[in-house]
Amino acid sequence: MHELGITQNIVAIAAEYANGQPVKRVTLEVGKLTAILPDAIRFCFDVCCQGTVLAGARLEIIEKPGLATCQQCGATVPLDYPFGVCDCGCQQLQIIQGEELSIKELETEEVCV
Repeated sequence: MHELGITQNIVAIAAEYANGQPVKRVTLEVGKLTAILPDAIRFCFDVCCQGTVLAGARLEIIEKPGLATCQQCGATVPLDYPFGVCDCGCQQLQIIQGEELSIKELETEEVCV
């Protein structure tokens, strides 16, 4: 399960950007064509957050559908896999969405001292 390593990296990056402030929420964008299972990321998230500023943070995942542009007719083609066929029969597609894996938002707690 490569999602454990990916989740560890997500937590490390988010912790770095939090600058020591407790994190309340992390929002990820995960493309459908990445071969990353959002449920596996959710499963690993709480464990990876233990002992960090992300402990107790809520994870939100926005799943981005796969989309491509047909190189022959220019149509936008929805994709479930990193390959496909346009309605015009062309198999030469340029992927334009669905390969993302990014931290979209990071909500921290402002600590008053």
